Amino acid sequence: MSDNMKQYYEENGRKVFLYLMTLCGDADTAEELTQETFYQAIRSVDKYKGESSVYSWLCGIAKNLWLNEKRRRKYHPVSEPDENAEDNSVRPDEKAELADEKMRLLKCLHGLPENEKEIVLLRATGELSFREIGELFGKTENWARVTYYRAKQKLKGGE
Repeated sequence: MSDNMKQYYEENGRKVFLYLMTLCGDADTAEELTQETFYQAIRSVDKYKGESSVYSWLCGIAKNLWLNEKRRRKYHPVSEPDENAEDNSVRPDEKAELADEKMRLLKCLHGLPENEKEIVLLRATGELSFREIGELFGKTENWARVTYYRAKQKLKGGE
C-alpha cells in the first residue's frame, strides 16, 4: 500500500465506516464494505483527479459498494442469526423504552424524502460537515445545510 493510501486510511477510515453504518446499520457489513472501499481505492487511485476531497471520493466508492451489496442481498437473502447465541442485551424495561424511542424516530425518518433522510443520518452518526455532505451529493455546502435544516424541522413537526 502506498504512503498516500495509508494516510487516506488513517485520516478517513473511521469516517468511511461511520458513513457506511448510516447506510446499512450493521457494523459487520460496514466494516467489510470499508475494507472493500479502500481495496477499490487502491486499485483506482490513478483515476482520482482531486476534484473533490479524498473523503468524498471514498464515500462515493463506499456508496456504490453498498448499493451493489443491497442488490446482491435482494437476490441472495442473508440467513437469520443463530437463536442459541448468548443474549447480552439490556434489561427488558430499558430495551422496551429504547425500542419505542427508536421506532418513533424511525417512523419520522421514514417519512422524509431519501436525500433528507440520508443527510440527517450523515450528520447524526457520520460526523460529516455540510461541505462534505454537499460534495457527496454533488451539491453545495449551502444546499446541504438548508436541506438538513428543513428535514430537522419536519422531524420536530415544524411543517
